[in-house]
Amino acid sequence: GYRDRNLEDLPRIEGRPGTSLPPLDFSKLEEDLKASHEEEITPEDVLSAAMYPQVFEEFKDFTAQFGPVDCLNTRLFLEGPKIAEVFEVELERGKTLHIKALALGDLNKAGQREVFFEMNGQLRSFLVKDTQAMKELHFHPKARKEFKGQIGAPMPGKVLDIKVKEGDKVNKGQQLCVLSAMKMETVVNSPVSGTIKKIYIALDMNLEVEDLLLEIE
Repeated sequence: GYRDRNLEDLPRIEGRPGTSLPPLDFSKLEEDLKASHEEEITPEDVLSAAMYPQVFEEFKDFTAQFGPVDCLNTRLFLEGPKIAEVFEVELERGKTLHIKALALGDLNKAGQREVFFEMNGQLRSFLVKDTQAMKELHFHPKARKEFKGQIGAPMPGKVLDIKVKEGDKVNKGQQLCVLSAMKMETVVNSPVSGTIKKIYIALDMNLEVEDLLLEIE
């Protein structure tokens, strides 16, 4: 019935919460996404970020860490290849990798295993975190340098004191915690101003270099 009328002429529903949305500047959203993500931002990315901002950021974090896993079939993605299995991965048209899984190494102290495989006939290997083993080993997460608010341990040591709690507002240079090693104490100061989003340490916890101490938002 409204086929020949302008959208502006349609009756508006007012007085009900949730019947209208504030305007969204897609151009600004696209600029913000390009500034915060290194890879190319597509129109689909902009729409995804507009509709599902948290899910979009989680997806981008995942692809930044693990790469374009959409080129793997479902079983390989969920279970991984069987030993001696040969499979193909098409990165793009005309560019296909032929991979043969060979062996898994022993678990190291960092919760990693060395994976041996052939890629296009060449022997390769790399270290992969064993997520199940990390749960059993109580593996502590590392601070990621690309996130400015993640504070890592500057040295190995034990947590002697925690001077803040979650939700506290801190200033740049403010003391966050104290670590002890070799009978020496080291104070960790905040490199930024913000709010303590999450604390990953507890008193008397033993840490390695770059173990995640806390996150500032």
